[in-house]
Amino acid sequence: MRYLTLLILFTSFGNLVSAQIYEVGIFAGGSNFIGDVGSTNYISPNQPAIGGIFKWNRSPRHAFRLSLIFSDLEGIDSKSSDPRRVQRDYSFNNSILEISAGMEFTFWDFDLHKVGIQGTPYLYTGISLANHDNFYFDQNGVITSENTTSWAYGIPMVLGYKTNISTHLVLAAEIGARYTFTDEIDGSVPDAEFREGFSFGNTNSNDWYMFTGFTLTYTFGRRPCYCNF
Repeated sequence: MRYLTLLILFTSFGNLVSAQIYEVGIFAGGSNFIGDVGSTNYISPNQPAIGGIFKWNRSPRHAFRLSLIFSDLEGIDSKSSDPRRVQRDYSFNNSILEISAGMEFTFWDFDLHKVGIQGTPYLYTGISLANHDNFYFDQNGVITSENTTSWAYGIPMVLGYKTNISTHLVLAAEIGARYTFTDEIDGSVPDAEFREGFSFGNTNSNDWYMFTGFTLTYTFGRRPCYCNF
């Protein structure tokens, strides 16, 4: 009975895998930060961003998506349009590693098994985790490391357009904002509570960052059956 159960499970899993289509590829573009330090422009990439992406297409209209992206987030007050920030003249550079998972929805059917070139706008959202260093600005405005790191939870909100450029390649351009549940990425709020006196800026507004760029994915898997979705 045990072997029969295992055989049924493996057979079911095999049918599931063969009945879907997958995408794996790269993301390349730029990042910019929006917070209490630096420019407040929403789309202004100033640091390179690169990563990997995987998709599991469950229907012509939606797919599960997983990505891993590395970038530096940079904020420079002297490049801000706010004269108070320019006078303060703070700056920082914080490396982040983001893991994101969620659902991608297309505006129109996107079936890679159809003949010919096709394209569609899409939306992506889910949850993100970004690992970053902790630091603060001392009374002289000097960056001081806290020698710790934290994970910033966030919500990705991505708008893009994708098209197949060959039988197995899909090219997409996208702009994605990440709203985070932290105000620590730019050092405006120290991680340690006993350093609360070094906080500055709008402590009621959390940090944002943007990824703008392109994805190139390779598709594989047998022709899917979408009859159950």
